[in-house]
Amino acid sequence: MQDGDIERSGAKSAGEAGPKKVFVKSYGCQMNVYDAQRMADVLAPEGYVETATMEDADLVVLNTCHIREKAAEKVYSELGRVRVLKQERAAQGAETKVVVAGCVAQAEGAEILKRASVVDLVVGPQSYHRLPDLVRAAKSERVVDTEFPVDDKFSALPQPAKDKIRTRGVSAFVTVQEGCDKFCTFCVVPYTRGAEVSRPVAKILADVAALAEAGVREVSLLGQNVNAFHGEDEAGRSITLGGLFERIARIPGIARIRYTTSHPRDMDEELIAAHRDLPQLMPYLHLPVQSGSDRILDAMNRRHTAAEYLSIIERVRAARPDIALSSDFIVGFPGETDAEFRDTMRLVETVGFASAFSFKYSPRPGTPAADLGDQVPEEVKSDRIHELQDLLVKQQRAFNAATVGRTVDVLLEKPGRHPGQLAGKSPYLQAVQIEDAEARIGDIVRVEITAPGSNSLFGRRIEETAIA
Repeated sequence: MQDGDIERSGAKSAGEAGPKKVFVKSYGCQMNVYDAQRMADVLAPEGYVETATMEDADLVVLNTCHIREKAAEKVYSELGRVRVLKQERAAQGAETKVVVAGCVAQAEGAEILKRASVVDLVVGPQSYHRLPDLVRAAKSERVVDTEFPVDDKFSALPQPAKDKIRTRGVSAFVTVQEGCDKFCTFCVVPYTRGAEVSRPVAKILADVAALAEAGVREVSLLGQNVNAFHGEDEAGRSITLGGLFERIARIPGIARIRYTTSHPRDMDEELIAAHRDLPQLMPYLHLPVQSGSDRILDAMNRRHTAAEYLSIIERVRAARPDIALSSDFIVGFPGETDAEFRDTMRLVETVGFASAFSFKYSPRPGTPAADLGDQVPEEVKSDRIHELQDLLVKQQRAFNAATVGRTVDVLLEKPGRHPGQLAGKSPYLQAVQIEDAEARIGDIVRVEITAPGSNSLFGRRIEETAIA
């Protein structure tokens, strides 16, 4: 999944009297964006409204990610800023409670309370549905809840109000699966998110139907290993992700379906066939490979070879020739040689990616790879990541340039930077800007791409409207 810091938008301005205010800053992947929204939803019945200003908040939640390098240190650095804020508000007679949530909370647990006196509550990603009770408990004592509860978190979460859904836009995330059983040797996810669990099909469909009723046009299904989905339907049958797509495609109003993040071992034929048969399923696939070297893949415990990955890509392209591909790469895994790095470069050149995420290996405490010898020198990792990223950027630019002159359907999601401009997404997850005074947010319009920009494409709407 992609990295970044996302601050949930708010409803009240700083200094305005009114309900209690919560500020949620979310780090990392799309799953954390979704979790941040659900935290706000579960706190809403307690009288909390969201604010975009940390200085205005009675409750500050840092929803953390543990995937990337020095994740815990970044959280402690942010807590230093929060400590100053909490002191300033206390001097003004205002109380501020501070919560550390998410995967760093799960990994660090009580250590966070020891190192950061500003923190009142530590809660793992499987327990945030308990936030109201935990926040109340934190009024009298500092609290840690990082257990993996036996109750169904999603059943305990309230359905967001229709107006709240509308404020979040015409695209929405829906978690359908959590956890991972793959135990890649570099990854903390099995330890912070737990074993693979899939939500029941009926509950997912109810969530998507509620989103559609509120005006959502596109849903992105999320999971740490989303294509391992095996939720039960009403008859108790296990349904694959491809089968779930078929059911979601029948919901009126849902025009686009996406999903992330997948594992090559779970890319089954039903899912590949869904790319062929369902027009609502967008022609975009994020399928992490991590390395092009079979020895490194084995050391990573990926349980697939480079040739098997390329075979999957070949079958997917046969089913959907226009599909755009994305992936994840790690360079400098312990013991990686120059020749093995060249294997990765050859795989990238063979596939041709529309986009990708690449990272230097960094040890995660508690993972098997952290104890391996033969660590690659930092300067070697830096050289390799620069070379790989240069190639990936070149491929992305070539993909975007090849779109110029084509006509694509664009889902309009928000106003652009300039008056009369609207911004949306192509089927290939490209940002597209158009000038149009008549189109509305939520429309899917036919656009001829006229020019590539540094971060988006520019186009002009043609008269035909794909879906109004």
